[in-house]
This record gives sequence, C-alpha cells and structure tokens, in this order.
Amino acid sequence: MLHWREKNKERSAVWRSESGLAAPRKVVIADDTLSADAAHRLACEGTSLLWRGDFQNARLLLQALMRRQERDPRKSSAKARHQKRQAAQKQEILPEETFPHAFHLHRQAQAQRARVLSSILIELDSDYGIGLRRAPDLRVACEEGWGPADKVGPTLVTPLRELLGLVGAHEWRKKGVEVEALGIAPNNRIHPHYAVFSPVRSEYVALVAQAPLPVNAQTLAFDIGVGTGVLSAVLSRRGVKRIVATDLSPRALACARENLERLGCLNKVDLVETDLFPEGRAPLVVCNPPWVPAKPSSALEHAIYDEGSSMLRGFLAGAAAHLTPGGEAWLILSDLAEHLSLRSREDLMGWIDAAGLKVLHRMDTKANHGKVADTTDALHAARAAEVTSLWRLAAR
Repeated sequence: MLHWREKNKERSAVWRSESGLAAPRKVVIADDTLSADAAHRLACEGTSLLWRGDFQNARLLLQALMRRQERDPRKSSAKARHQKRQAAQKQEILPEETFPHAFHLHRQAQAQRARVLSSILIELDSDYGIGLRRAPDLRVACEEGWGPADKVGPTLVTPLRELLGLVGAHEWRKKGVEVEALGIAPNNRIHPHYAVFSPVRSEYVALVAQAPLPVNAQTLAFDIGVGTGVLSAVLSRRGVKRIVATDLSPRALACARENLERLGCLNKVDLVETDLFPEGRAPLVVCNPPWVPAKPSSALEHAIYDEGSSMLRGFLAGAAAHLTPGGEAWLILSDLAEHLSLRSREDLMGWIDAAGLKVLHRMDTKANHGKVADTTDALHAARAAEVTSLWRLAAR
C-alpha cells in the first residue's frame, strides 16, 4: 500500500509497479503550478509527486523531466563516454569503462533514470478510471495489461511512465509486428501482449524459417518458451503437423493462443504451462532463451535477462533426454553476452559438451536493429559486433 497525507487526512491506495519499483516513502501533492525545475529537484531527492492537475500537463512534465535527465551535469553523457573511448583507442590503452563494468554502469544509470522519471504518480479508480482533467479513458489498456478491474476494491496508484507504457503496449497489440518469415501481409503479423517479448528483431525468426528440418520433424516439434507464439507459427507454416509449446508465463500463453488462432495455426499447437520441457520426446526441440545473463529487476525483464544463464543451461541439460533418435535441438542465441564479457564462448561450449550434445551446424546473422548504428550508446562496441546464431545440436 501507498500512504500519504492530503487535505489534513491520511490516505492510502494499492501501489502498482510492473517494473518492480517499491512504493515511495515520501509523497507530495502536485499540480499544474509546480515548475519542471522544482519537480526535477524533488524527484532527484527521492520525493514522488501525486498528480492532481491536468492529465495532459502531467505528460508534458514527464517530457520535461526526460530532457533534464538528458542534460543532468551529474551524469556523464553517452556522447562523452563515446569520446572517451575514442581517445583511449587512439592512445592504444583500454578505457576505464571496459566490459562488463560498462554494462553494470549502464544498468545502474538506467535504473536511476527510471526512478526519477517514475516520480509522477497517477491515482486510478477501482475500475481503472482517472479522475483528472483531460484524462483519457485508459480502461481497455489497463485491463489488457493488468487484468479485469476490481470494481469494488480500493483505488490504486501507479507511475505515469508505466501507465503510458500500458498505452504503448495496447497500441502495439492492436497494430501488430510484421514478421516476413510468416509469409505475405496481412497474414504475417504478431500482436504482442503487455510484458511479452515482441519479435521486433526478426533476424532470429528468419533463422528458424531457413534452417533445414531434421528427419521426421514434420510430425512433432517442441517450442520451449513460446512467448508470442511466433516460432510455433513459423514451424506450423513450414509444415510441422503438431507442436507442443511451453511457457511459465500465463501472459505469454494467452498471447501465443491469440496469435496462433489469428494465424490459423492453433489447431496444430498444444500450449502447456510448465518450466522448459513437456513430457515425451520430439524430433525437433526449439528454444530462444533470454540472451543476457543478468538479474531481471522486474517481471518485465524476464524475456531479456536470464540470471546465471539458468534457462539456457536448463535447456541444454535437458535437450538430449527429449530428443528422438536423429533429432535436433535448435538453440537461438545472440553472442551479445560474450561481447559484454558476461559469458564466454568457452562456457557455452562446455555446457553443450556436459549435456551430451554435439554441434551439427551453426547459422549466423548480424544484428540489424537501430542501436547497432548508434555510436553514442554506452554499449555500442558490443552491439555493433553482435551475431545471432541458430545452433543445430544433436545427442552424442
């Protein structure tokens, strides 16, 4: 619960933060009379602002806080870090912010920025209504992300930044993401749900569409960590007659079900809520685990960060026992962690060997997302060198 004092009365509401932020300890009431500089100062000091003014002005204030975070003199800018690296390279010495230290500094800076930008709070009624001037009706977006409203329950408070994230997810869900590997538009769009990883980086999907299917794979395949269902859909389009797709996240399973039904593939896919493998064996077992072995700070990051490479290692350790004779395990994995010095190629090869697996072949593709070309990004050197691979593995 979040507690605060307003108009000489003690108030409380349910605290909601999908990004894992703790309920703020200090809350003040804020409205349109608060200047952006004063709001930024309070936010940097750890004070949260429960907004009672015009909703659209709250959005403008959030944008103002973003601009001030960009130019905050207490933080070294990405441009300055890039210039520092360039100077170090010319002198043929290593910069101070080498990986993995630079990665950890990057995450710390992201976390601090998130705390400041999450200081503007919005109170929602028990039906997700917002009682502010010019507030839009966001009930559909909230129900999609959070589930049905408890219409007789208490009010809740959430950071405006996260509330706008729900709106963004709602728009992505309506619009969808075009996936070329699924065929010709418009029947090639995946509609990601809130907190389910979106296949915007389509290079890894293309690898699954291009890799040669092993013998008998058209009869059965396992999709471990189904997410949006995109890989199950690709396998279905490739003629696999039955797919057993697993995930631990109810959100992911609901998302996959909706996408597969829309694409006409659901009749070929059994969705199972379980950790990693379903029962039995298959000629093909596919897995695209999170690529970076770091600790997720919230449920929203579980599709990106895999602490200790636990899902990767679990998949490798169990793959041989779930393959039929002559079957293949396809591991889709980026080497970004290697360039960040968070995991070595020797580690990966050791886990493959310890699992009783051998490498039949590896298909590689270069990353093509926007950050590859952003030389001011703190992790640019690693992102520019990143290669995504489909490892075709078999039991020894």
